[in-house]
Amino acid sequence: MPEIPEIEALKRVLDDPVRAFPIVRAGPAHVATLKTFDPPLRVLEGRRFSGVERRAKRLLFPTGDGELVVLLHLMTNGRLRYLLAGEQGPKAPAFQLEFAGGGKLVLTERGSRKQAGVWLLTPEEAEAQLAHIGPDALGMSTDVLAAILREESRRLHPLLRDQRAIAGIGRAWSNEILHHARLSPFAVSTELEDEEVDRLSVAMQDELERGLELRLRGWSDKRTYRVHGKLREPCYVCGTSIERIEYESHTVYYCPACQTGGRVLKDRRLSRLLR
Repeated sequence: MPEIPEIEALKRVLDDPVRAFPIVRAGPAHVATLKTFDPPLRVLEGRRFSGVERRAKRLLFPTGDGELVVLLHLMTNGRLRYLLAGEQGPKAPAFQLEFAGGGKLVLTERGSRKQAGVWLLTPEEAEAQLAHIGPDALGMSTDVLAAILREESRRLHPLLRDQRAIAGIGRAWSNEILHHARLSPFAVSTELEDEEVDRLSVAMQDELERGLELRLRGWSDKRTYRVHGKLREPCYVCGTSIERIEYESHTVYYCPACQTGGRVLKDRRLSRLLR
């Protein structure tokens, strides 16, 4: 699933094109992708976007008149592109907006299961829908992070992925951040020393900024990630083989030497042994 580096890079790339021209055709939209029906998409026609905003892993496209917001969540397999006039697009997009200059904002989704979502809302409705999301990870201060860590006793990897606590990080960048911080994915948040909190704070900003820079360059997952998805490959810091723990919904990647005192976690039943 795209996380802060991917979504922020997309926001910056799309901001100028989507504000350049008014919308001339809103749609088509797959019935499973468009989550709202009132107002209908056609009310966007003739309006301009004021640009693109990001909230955690979601993109928002407010109209220039301040009346409407298109809220978009890519989920795991959604892909969003701006096609220039004359550029070939997909035959059956999940969602599409066509602009007066001939460009198109196109959402596609791999596979038959449609999870990506598009909502057409008022600004107030959009705010209500996002009210549960916690503070954004990008730019978060050490003091704010420390308060979140000490609020409740939790393992670091699931805490970093909890959008109600810290917004915008998922499984991939949790792996990258915790490796950079030299902290076990299973360390307990309330047991961290002040120096460890500082390391985690620095690692969070360093890794998200690194990811953003590389995504803006167009780098692939393989080139961007240094720990995530690198099972049995040598750690870029110490050369130890990267290990993983598999869960039903995600996989944790880590370096035993850098993060867990040399101990290898074979399955989640043993997670209590790693602090």
